Amino acid sequence: MLNEQELKRYHRQLLIFNQEGQERLKSSRVFIAGGGGLGCPIALYLAVAGVGCIEIADGDVVEKTNLNRQVLHWEKDTGKPKVLSIQEKIRQINPYVNVIARNLTINEENVMELVKDADIIVDALDNFSSRYLLNRAAVQIGIPLVHGAVRGFDGQIITIIPGKTACLKCVFPATSPEDVTPVIGVTPAIIGTIQANEVLKCLLRIGEPLQGRLLIWDGLNARMDFFAVERRKDCDVCGDLSIC
Repeated sequence: MLNEQELKRYHRQLLIFNQEGQERLKSSRVFIAGGGGLGCPIALYLAVAGVGCIEIADGDVVEKTNLNRQVLHWEKDTGKPKVLSIQEKIRQINPYVNVIARNLTINEENVMELVKDADIIVDALDNFSSRYLLNRAAVQIGIPLVHGAVRGFDGQIITIIPGKTACLKCVFPATSPEDVTPVIGVTPAIIGTIQANEVLKCLLRIGEPLQGRLLIWDGLNARMDFFAVERRKDCDVCGDLSIC
């Protein structure tokens, strides 16, 4: 149940989806993979919306080069584990949110255990090798996955519903070699905020998620395009799943 202070805090959004919807958010658990440029705005906006439990995993520490885009990490946090920096800020922003910090690197050995209790998984990573691990785990367990990625002024988002939509490996069966990604801060802010919006829609069961549609953001030309994507029958991750 929501207490009096929570009812005041969430008053404006209760006008949209009422107390039942807010209680659904409070009882939800979201797993965010990555505490960087995307993970920061995602965690921030899920927290202020009142998602009850936010679990975030990242094995990196805050560096000076992060500060142009990773808005929950400040100058004083340099050298601190990113997940602890985020946990500290979120607790100050909304004390009614439980933030679980996992200071680790996601790998084949721990990914299933990390995500198994989540209602939804958010891909806020910066490399496809780890994204593929998340994708496989999401498909095997049957948990929705919201993918986001950025480069420069550009970004992309898709929401994957196992058993219903193409998985990440269907959409991106092969990727280019990984390198240091150029990025300006507004891009992960835009993409991360849309990812958070996708999470809230899925948790509240309202609106139309980006399922079967890849959103492409072109920041230099202020243009947003959508591309239909379909499951590949020969996909080595979801090819044997039936489409509902």
